[in-house]
Amino acid sequence: MLTGPLISFVFVLRLKYGTVEFRIAYGKYLTANRMQGTGLEEIGVPGQNALREALTSCTDPLKAIEEFQLENGILLPSLRQMLPLLDLHGLRRLDFHTSVLEELRDNLVTHINELGQKEGRERDKTLKELLSKSFPLVRLKALRPIVMCILRNIPHIDDKYLRVLVREKELYNDTDTEVKRQIWKDNQSLFGDEVSPLLTQYCKEKENILFDHQNLTNLFFTPSPKVRRQGEVVQRLAHMIGSSVKLYDMVLQFLRTLFIRTRNVHYCTLRAELLMALHDLEVQDIISVDPCHKFTWCLDACIREKNVDVKRSRELQGFLDGIKRGQETVLGDLSMTLCDPYAINFLATSAMKILQHLINIENLPRENTVLILLLRMLSLGLSAWVMINSQEFKEPKLDPQIVSKFLPALMSLMVDDQVRALNAKLPPDERESAITIIEHSGPAPDACLTFVQESPVASIIAMYYTLHAAKQRDRVGLMRVLGILANCERAFDDPFLHFLVSLLIHMGDEFSTEDFCTVIFDEFFYTGITRENVIRHILKLLWYIYPKLPQARLYTLMKSLTPLPQHNEAVHSLYESLQEKIGSQQEPPLIPPSLDYLESPLMSVPTPAPLH
Repeated sequence: MLTGPLISFVFVLRLKYGTVEFRIAYGKYLTANRMQGTGLEEIGVPGQNALREALTSCTDPLKAIEEFQLENGILLPSLRQMLPLLDLHGLRRLDFHTSVLEELRDNLVTHINELGQKEGRERDKTLKELLSKSFPLVRLKALRPIVMCILRNIPHIDDKYLRVLVREKELYNDTDTEVKRQIWKDNQSLFGDEVSPLLTQYCKEKENILFDHQNLTNLFFTPSPKVRRQGEVVQRLAHMIGSSVKLYDMVLQFLRTLFIRTRNVHYCTLRAELLMALHDLEVQDIISVDPCHKFTWCLDACIREKNVDVKRSRELQGFLDGIKRGQETVLGDLSMTLCDPYAINFLATSAMKILQHLINIENLPRENTVLILLLRMLSLGLSAWVMINSQEFKEPKLDPQIVSKFLPALMSLMVDDQVRALNAKLPPDERESAITIIEHSGPAPDACLTFVQESPVASIIAMYYTLHAAKQRDRVGLMRVLGILANCERAFDDPFLHFLVSLLIHMGDEFSTEDFCTVIFDEFFYTGITRENVIRHILKLLWYIYPKLPQARLYTLMKSLTPLPQHNEAVHSLYESLQEKIGSQQEPPLIPPSLDYLESPLMSVPTPAPLH
């Protein structure tokens, strides 16, 4: 229990015993606390007013102080006899009382926490009685931890206490998250103020990875889903939410709103990671009511294993087909989950692997139902912003010509690349027999160009085919397809450019040829050079390959990349650093000799069998 003697001596420890300076010191204390008080009088313990009365009505202030000490000090006769001995050893009574206070306070906090672990009405009743007696002391910093500990262990706190905590900023800042949750439930703006810096920090961390020009192994798609959701922001948000469905819904609403306003796909990533973090914590109150939980859980497992097996294919398709009339709004959250760049990367990569498998077994795309499912999910993810912004929750239909015309045309390009690669491995005297095939590796078919311009799904598949060509260091295949991406809006998204630039850096020697530079810079990058993010990715590329470029080309590039006043400070800083590096003829940073840390879109993994 919080006894009177304990409270009394806490007040006494603030005094400077036996000094005539006490009046001045205490006067300052009273002035500093006159507006809010200490709360001692409210619980029947002599405090400011009692001491003020004693000092103003006495003839001997020192005697009045001594009497106040005797009446309100620690009520242990045996201890009083020891105080003069402590004085002789130079131990201030303030320090002594402080140490006793801290020991008693810690013991009391431990006792309250043990009480909080129990269940039942008796526990709640005891804690509420303790809170009623001790809450007036919440403004005393020395005793505040006790009050906060009681609050933390009460499942449902009366509004009268919460209003005091919200009204005074110092008290609110010292309040534990468990208590703040009860405040936030009825104060969305206050919760938004707490969450907003975390959301900003999360996006900034993602952008730092995407634009990092000094560490080539710090790749965006490298961390596993389990590692990603162990990040600070995700874990802090999960802790702030606890098991509150209402707070979880608020966070999701914040993410949807920000996604609509900014089109920033990192909010989609956070939506999926937060749900899976709560899944890891087994917060059943939330995951049992989120209609996207099972779908996100199944997709997360596929991303983690980098494969879609037959069982999970059926589960994913069942979730999409099982949405009933009247429940269409769940498509909005499902589309956000699928719009996550990590989900898009997985879907597109898996589709490319299946196309390669179909080439090997000489089958057509329309005969593989898993491929159709992947394209369907890709289409739903790419339509997320339009769907949520318009509030028209209807799954977009996949254009059948994507499967019947675009994919076969793309597969023909893949076959050309394989024949070319095989011919390069032949002895010189046998290469002439394949030269005719190589010469016919002309521009990409018109079907590819048309669909890439008109279909988001086709553009994503073409982008990942481009990454595969870059991974294989196939300059012909890369030059043939990269030019058609210039008319594709999504080709200038940061995740793709980040991955593409990382691969182009390993093709540094190719930049010594004018035809390669023409395709990379003139036909592709220059198309989006008005975008600030594109400038940053080009500067990162030049940071590593500038010695390989012809001088005229390098001069033209640096001139066209000159930052404008409205550009971000990071752009100006990187441009100036690159200028200094080129001017001093410093060697570019070392490029890792191996590409093993870059996963190929066509990396060999088990290919799922068709659904039946």
